[in-house]
Amino acid sequence: MRLERSIPADALDAIRAPLLDAGAVLTDAPVLQPLGLLLDLAGEAMRSRLFVVSGEAGEEACLRPDFTVAVARQHFEGGGGAGRRRYEGKAFRVAPRGSDRAEEFLQLGVEAFEGPSSFEGRVAADAEMAALAWASATAGGREDLSLILGDVSLFAAFVDSLDLAPPLAARLKRSFAKPRQLKAELDGDVAAPTGEQSRIAALLAGLPEAEAASVLQELWSLAGIEPVGGRRPAEIARRLVEKADAAKAGRLDPEPAAKVRAFLAVADRPEAALSAIAALAGPKAGGLNAVLDGWRARLAGMAQRGVALERATLAAAFGRAFGYYDGYLFEIRSASLGDERPVAAGGRYDGLPAKLGVATDTGAVGFMIRPARAYAGGGE
Repeated sequence: MRLERSIPADALDAIRAPLLDAGAVLTDAPVLQPLGLLLDLAGEAMRSRLFVVSGEAGEEACLRPDFTVAVARQHFEGGGGAGRRRYEGKAFRVAPRGSDRAEEFLQLGVEAFEGPSSFEGRVAADAEMAALAWASATAGGREDLSLILGDVSLFAAFVDSLDLAPPLAARLKRSFAKPRQLKAELDGDVAAPTGEQSRIAALLAGLPEAEAASVLQELWSLAGIEPVGGRRPAEIARRLVEKADAAKAGRLDPEPAAKVRAFLAVADRPEAALSAIAALAGPKAGGLNAVLDGWRARLAGMAQRGVALERATLAAAFGRAFGYYDGYLFEIRSASLGDERPVAAGGRYDGLPAKLGVATDTGAVGFMIRPARAYAGGGE
């Protein structure tokens, strides 16, 4: 297993210091995490990056690739509610670009589980997490840092402004984090299910995701079918339902497709990007305008907390590999390390508790930082 370089204790202390002001309780989470749960939450595309091992009773598990899900599980299993947790420990992933080499690296972070609050309150929490991450990253001494911003919910609000048929709008929103699927939507190259697939898809359509996966598993059991290829019931059910929606909703017309392409091409200084997106809005722009106002408030809060917005870019197409993020997103990058090795990253994931089976209106936002990347003398 490849270990990252260690950094001097005083440098680590400086990088850690902003996190100590977050009002968070230091916590830990099990190194072994359930593989199936992570794949259901993050998507099958993450499988190649996970370090898979045998868990208890022969069940597949993986070494924690990140702390967010592990800390959220621990938080809600312990009673949930409002609270903040800070962590510091090792995470594990398989190196990218087809390598089978595992990486072990130190990760620090904060996860903020906020109780019921106003939209303004959540925007303020977003700004605070980004500012803590920026302060921590800059404490490492790098002078080539930049900030990239995005928002899953901004894309959803933009699609809603176009006044599309509801099934088509829902399908388009789901494709945001899947570049190939999104391209197919914009190109009008969407296939519908046929034969048995169509009947099964119709059966699953309309069911909650967990229930659809359970029904599919039961069908397999009754038919004596053992799935192959590593895909889980939730992933297969999701794909079948998406294809059923394709059959019902039809294809995206050229005019809204052109607007979506123009939206995805927006990448500029944050205020300029927001203005460009507003200019592209469709006939029902009320919800989008509210989201844009929230972004302006978020940016103001970040600036007040010391984030150098002159180094920030708001990229409408920006997303993250972990599929549980459902709101604003950010990464702090170093020019010398490149876009594929962010120094820090975070975002909002209000929907994660429900996916963990927790009934709560607690919101969630957080970030992580890799000290070895933040440190100016490091090269990880």
